[in-house]
Amino acid sequence: MTTIARMAPMLIVMGAIFLLSHQPGDSFDLPSFPGADKLAHMIIYAVLAASIIAAFSPRLRAEKYWLVFWTALLVSALYGLSDEFHQAFIPNRDSSGFDLLADIIGAAAVCLFWLYPIKGTPYLIKKM
Repeated sequence: MTTIARMAPMLIVMGAIFLLSHQPGDSFDLPSFPGADKLAHMIIYAVLAASIIAAFSPRLRAEKYWLVFWTALLVSALYGLSDEFHQAFIPNRDSSGFDLLADIIGAAAVCLFWLYPIKGTPYLIKKM
C-alpha cells in the first residue's frame, strides 16, 4: 500500500473534524445526557489517532512502535489544540480546555490499546 493511500483516512478524518468545527454551535443536536459533547470529542479523536497510526507502514509500526505511539498522540493533541483555536472564531462556539482534554484522552486510549497487542503482552515487556 502506498503512503498516500495509508494517509488518506487520516486526511479525511482531519477534514471532517474541521468541517464539524466550522459549523455554528447551535446547529448540533447532541444527546441530552451530561458530558455528551466530551464523549463525542473522545470518539472523534480516537478515530483520528487510529487513522494516524494506520498512516505508518506496517514495518515502521512494528519496529518503531514508540515513535508511532508518540507521533499519533502528539499530532492528535496538536490538531485538537488547533481545532479549539479555530472554534473560537465560529458563532456560538467557544474554546475549551476540557474539550482539548477529552480529545487527548480519546487519542491516548486508542494509542494505548494499539500498543497492547491482542496476545495481552505489552510490546515493552516483549522487547525486553
